[in-house]
Amino acid sequence: MPKTASGPLSADLAPDPSRWRALIFIALAQLMVVLDATIVNIALPSAQLDLGISDGNRQWVITAYALAFGGLLLFGGRIADLWGRKRTFVVGLLGFAAASALGGAATGEAMLLGSRALQGAFGALLAPAALSLLAVMFTDAKERAKAFGIYGAIAGGGGAVGLILGGVLTEYLDWRWTFFVNIPFAVVAAAGAYFVIREPAGGRNRSPLDIPGVVLSTLGLVSLVYGFTRAESHGWSDASTVGLFAASVVLLAAFLAVEARVKSPLLPLRVITERNRGGVYLSLGLAIIAMFGLFLFLTYYLQVVKGFSPVKTGFAFLPMIAGMITGSTQIGARLMTRVAPRLLMGPGFLTAATGMLLLTQLEVGSSYAGLILPAQLLLGLGMGTAFMPAMSLSTHGVEARDAGVASAMVNTSQQVGGAIGTALLNTIAASATTAYITDHAAAATSPQAQRLLQLQGMVEGYSAAIWWAVGILVVSAAIAVTFINTGRPGAGSEPVAGGGEGGLAEDAVRIPVVAH
Repeated sequence: MPKTASGPLSADLAPDPSRWRALIFIALAQLMVVLDATIVNIALPSAQLDLGISDGNRQWVITAYALAFGGLLLFGGRIADLWGRKRTFVVGLLGFAAASALGGAATGEAMLLGSRALQGAFGALLAPAALSLLAVMFTDAKERAKAFGIYGAIAGGGGAVGLILGGVLTEYLDWRWTFFVNIPFAVVAAAGAYFVIREPAGGRNRSPLDIPGVVLSTLGLVSLVYGFTRAESHGWSDASTVGLFAASVVLLAAFLAVEARVKSPLLPLRVITERNRGGVYLSLGLAIIAMFGLFLFLTYYLQVVKGFSPVKTGFAFLPMIAGMITGSTQIGARLMTRVAPRLLMGPGFLTAATGMLLLTQLEVGSSYAGLILPAQLLLGLGMGTAFMPAMSLSTHGVEARDAGVASAMVNTSQQVGGAIGTALLNTIAASATTAYITDHAAAATSPQAQRLLQLQGMVEGYSAAIWWAVGILVVSAAIAVTFINTGRPGAGSEPVAGGGEGGLAEDAVRIPVVAH
């Protein structure tokens, strides 16, 4: 019988024989959540026309989801630790399916916006439960690398897949199918999870729920996300925008003060103060800022400047998806057990920055094959390589009772990063576009020249914003190399998923170093 460093490996702590089948359903659920962040974007113009949504309110189709999802993630992660990850996962899936059915059947603006908020709320239950299930089910270093390679590829490339699927469904069926398509995903994943997933015993955190922490974190994150969303449409100096940012600072500071004092905190500060996890949350959040801005700019560039259809635009993102899958499963997963994570994350972010640097050369007549395709391949390879160890390290050394909230933190960093990226980079692009058109307006005397000037101004704005994205990715690489100092998984008795009070037993911590 194999023995760990601290004693015999009990049957309860042996790897779950159905863990790889469980991964299929966890990955399917994660794909659904990531898809939903972008799939509705392409369908939005059709939905707006069909339901009579005003231009002023159309942003709420995106914002309602982002606010509920981003604001409730920490609460969702704590619920997963309290209820059990499997139960939370299944409830989140079924709730997401019901909310999607409501959105697809929407007869008016209020019904659609309500369904999007419900999708975000159930997504906030589902996402941290999915990631924490991986953390507690895959404890062997090599298996963990493969599992998180798949998960990282989906987390990184799912948004681009959403653009493809959204374009196909909108162009050939109806915008409502961008909602209805979630139902089979959710039902299959929920049924599979119910029958296949066996959550390890002893990993729940049954401490009383930290109500002040829930209220302060939710209000603080909602204020932060909405502040960036509002800045995009109303400007950074708008009184309400400034007020939202000020409120988020006060609320989040109060949240941290409460968490440092209460007996059973919603977010134990040990989760974010460990330098490796902190480095992951920070570097990944910054990288997502750059990625979300790129999705936005490339979508508009291909459709408005190059005249691509929604479907053609979606398929134009395929090289990035291919790069992410290759980087995550063939580079990240294969090297993760051989080199330290920072040696994957740092170069990965720098490779992505190189791809982004190519896109600063965009012009109205730029060739897709000559410029955009190689840039996307580099971006995909770099982000896929970096995402894979980042997702695994997000629960690095964490106690099992904290796995849900640690998983919620990596989702929170991505969600907040996405909101910041869309608002910040779009504002930079809009300012650069306005400045370019103002400087060159006198020379554009004919309608044709004015149209060309508009396109040139748009591209100039995109290039200016992409330069910022390059810098952000370089900073992400620097943070990853500086903060993350853990060695390669399995190199010693370093914990992979923690034990401690209320967590898994010490035997589970040392499973990767079983002696044969």
